[in-house]
Amino acid sequence: MHKSDFYAYFPGKLAASLRKAMNKLVLKTTFSLLNVDYVQLDESWNYRNVTSTFYRIYLIDDGSGVLYNPASSLTLEKGFLYLIPSFTTCNYYCADYLGQYYVSFIEDAPDGASLFANNRRILKVPATEADGVLFRRLLALNPDRGLKSSYDPKVYEKYPVLQSFREMNNYSPFSAYVETQGIILQLLSRFLTPECFQSPAAMIHSRVSDAIDYILTNLHRPLTVAHLAQRANQHPDYFSRLFREHTGERPLSYIQLKRIERAQFLLVNTDLPLAQIAAETGFESLSYFTRLFKEKTAQTPGEYKRNNCSF
Repeated sequence: MHKSDFYAYFPGKLAASLRKAMNKLVLKTTFSLLNVDYVQLDESWNYRNVTSTFYRIYLIDDGSGVLYNPASSLTLEKGFLYLIPSFTTCNYYCADYLGQYYVSFIEDAPDGASLFANNRRILKVPATEADGVLFRRLLALNPDRGLKSSYDPKVYEKYPVLQSFREMNNYSPFSAYVETQGIILQLLSRFLTPECFQSPAAMIHSRVSDAIDYILTNLHRPLTVAHLAQRANQHPDYFSRLFREHTGERPLSYIQLKRIERAQFLLVNTDLPLAQIAAETGFESLSYFTRLFKEKTAQTPGEYKRNNCSF
């Protein structure tokens, strides 16, 4: 679908607002390549409850498999493209044989916002011939960027491994780096159709959308329902109900969830001390950060970092 068709689904001011917000987010975001390769998998590709801090896109060219979580289950089929956004819990299963191109990449935004912050689900679209061309070009631009040692997330999602993959981008020719960014954006664009990204019927209320954008870009600041409601020119009780109707979460629960997600990202992708991570994600104290983090992830921040940052 052409970009103009996407916005044609939505009325005047809403379309303009959506276009402006999405363009702003995409333009200020960079995507750091981690891995790209073509692999042939078997029944050993069987991993559960994987929640990564990075994105994955698969192009299936043979065989079959399954991606599933409590919200959905998708069969990996030849001729289809799949996206698993960051922080989307997913299970992987192959009964016999699966041939796939894959690319994984980190989303880097200065303010911590995310293109798929409100669409953490497994996505599927029919592949085109151009998608295969893009993957093959990615491989030509970035040779030897596959997961050679193991396909187990418990191995390749460790901080030293992720960091070593990201550092490879520093040695890529500038032209190859820029082209790689463009290809990743092209592949991502395949999942930004109304049917896939957000259907018209489920279109989020503009004031809730504005509040979400404000939350994601101000996680390090004090955030209250009263302040968010004031920005939306609504009564706090009504705003809270409207927010829950469109997101499934009360505003404070949503804020906590996004702060924990951001903290997970910083724990895995930086060497920042816990106190600084707590401050940068808006927690008033290290003890409160630790308690809430354990409540949401069943691990303390220290345990989470140790489990993801050492072999």
